[in-house]
Amino acid sequence: MSTERAEECPAPGSSSHDLDQMWRGQQRWWHGLFAALLVTTVVVMAAEAKPHLSWQLACVAGIAVAYAVWGRRGLAQTGPGTGVTYLALAWGLMVVLMALDGSGTGWIITFGLFPQTWAMLPRNRAAGTVVAAIVLIGGVRLWRGPHTGDEALGIAISSVIMLVLSLTLGLFIDRIIREADTRARTIDELHVAQVELTAAERAAGVAGERERISREIHDTLAQGFTSLVTLARATELALDRGDLAAVRERVRLIEQTAADNLSEARLIVAELTPGHLQSRTLSEALQRLVDAVAAESGMVGSLRVEGEPVVLTANSEVVLLRTAQEGLANVRRHSGARSFEVCLSYSADGPVAMTVTDDGVGFDTTGQARGYGLDGATARAAEVGGRFEVHSGPGAGSRLRVEVPR
Repeated sequence: MSTERAEECPAPGSSSHDLDQMWRGQQRWWHGLFAALLVTTVVVMAAEAKPHLSWQLACVAGIAVAYAVWGRRGLAQTGPGTGVTYLALAWGLMVVLMALDGSGTGWIITFGLFPQTWAMLPRNRAAGTVVAAIVLIGGVRLWRGPHTGDEALGIAISSVIMLVLSLTLGLFIDRIIREADTRARTIDELHVAQVELTAAERAAGVAGERERISREIHDTLAQGFTSLVTLARATELALDRGDLAAVRERVRLIEQTAADNLSEARLIVAELTPGHLQSRTLSEALQRLVDAVAAESGMVGSLRVEGEPVVLTANSEVVLLRTAQEGLANVRRHSGARSFEVCLSYSADGPVAMTVTDDGVGFDTTGQARGYGLDGATARAAEVGGRFEVHSGPGAGSRLRVEVPR
């Protein structure tokens, strides 16, 4: 029964390996039990002192030697064919022993041979070996024993009882071991599946984190660098005009924008909330953003707050602020607008909404691609259970709207 397990050489630490180790740890008890049965058989035979005693003892000794050479290795499954060799010799000597001992004293050894047969051979071969051994021993007993009808009937009945008990017990033990082996394999498969699932979740988490960081960089650092480029060009134009006051103002804005970008970069690395939200309410952060964009672009910007402000989760506030940053970045770069407005609306029993509108040239929302920033805003809103939409048309300005749950 253990042959099938031994063939696969389960990996250390697995449930199948633990089951095999448990089986190997029990083998010393099998050795001790079989040695006790052999010694008991020898003592009983010596006490009876029947004819052919020396031959009987030689058979017992032969079984003991066969067990020491091949039987122990057969139980441990450490050599090919060792179990079969041992059982062939042991059962052969057992038949000879029963032929020499008419009283059947040698039956004591079968209490060890039957379990060994089931342990060393697969189920079907073990059952066949047990049937063949009992039939041969029963036949020898009938040949050697008295020929009266009652004696023959007794030998036949005892052989049948032994056959039924051995097959029943052997098949029952085989089933228990197979179920234990199946459960061990199932546990190992579950462990493997768990490891694979953990690896897949880790990979998905890494991919999601990379996407999140790419959005953060696009919505903060990339837009900040765009502002720096715009301010640098404006400064160069002011220098050409000799407008020192404008140059100083542009340099101040460049310094402030660079400082904000540096703060954002540090916060992204530390996985903190956006720098605009540090120690500020959402409306204060939006007002600062509106003022910065208006100062950089020369557009007229305003912030309008409707309803009674409520405290939102950090993730929801980040979504609103990042969407405002993306919307105002698009207004500054692409719209050609003269003014823009950010409206933050707190409804009494509904989601919190924010819109960014401008009076610029607008764009066709049915185009093939809306751009990475707008796609990122859509994904970011979906992550918190919100919704993002864009309304625009050529010459009609644009309107971005995002909703997040309370």
